[in-house]
Amino acid sequence: MPDLSLLDFFLLALAAWLVGLSKTALPGAGTISVAIFAAVLPARQSTGALLTLLILGDLFAVWTYHAHADWAALRRLVPAVLGGVVVGTFFLATASDAAVRRVIGAILFALVAVTLARRGAATRGRNRSWLEIEGDAAGRVDRTTRRASRRRLESGSYGVLAGFTTMVANAGGPVVSMYFLAARFSVNRFLGTAAWFFFAVNVAKTPFSVSLGLISLESLRLDLLLAPAVVVGALIGRGLARRINQELFDRLVLTLTIVSATYLLVV
Repeated sequence: MPDLSLLDFFLLALAAWLVGLSKTALPGAGTISVAIFAAVLPARQSTGALLTLLILGDLFAVWTYHAHADWAALRRLVPAVLGGVVVGTFFLATASDAAVRRVIGAILFALVAVTLARRGAATRGRNRSWLEIEGDAAGRVDRTTRRASRRRLESGSYGVLAGFTTMVANAGGPVVSMYFLAARFSVNRFLGTAAWFFFAVNVAKTPFSVSLGLISLESLRLDLLLAPAVVVGALIGRGLARRINQELFDRLVLTLTIVSATYLLVV
């Protein structure tokens, strides 16, 4: 770890505060923390230092929203995510930082486009006449079967992408946010499912990060200094989440994902 100036430490504390806020109120804001840590610390070391703070934020999120998790969605995602973490580990060992950022940025933009397209299609579906709906009744069973197959495919695809991006850049949040947003999760269901998901994934990532030398005694000492900022951000987020409405929440998730993708592509 390099020697930190007062400004450096302030920026890292701000990033830690955003970690807490992102875990209990604003998913996607944590990617700003990724950017700050990577700017202040060496890129590889920043990944390990941030991971410990993310786990601390996950604990607060689980404490707050543990009763709202969608366990069926988690069961569909986790196996594919673990596969993505393994792929990400090998990729991280060989790829440059610039290549990693651009790949993840492109993935996020593609997911935003898919989510917006699906929402537009759903809106058009709600506006159909009753004659059109009755005309579709004969094929309803077939559509249900196709929908189940598509759901399994989407869960696998999003899971692999989430595992890959969270391993190589702690940037799995926007990928999972797009999955939950596409599934039209309510605010509490979104935050509860994300809380358990990222707690499990980040804990599973820890041995890989230690083996790659990304977590060290120096990074843990820095995390100990930054931990109070995570706690403050998480507590503020709990109060904010109670007052935010669904439409604003969805827009914030989309906006923060676009900001994250833009940063990863241009920096």
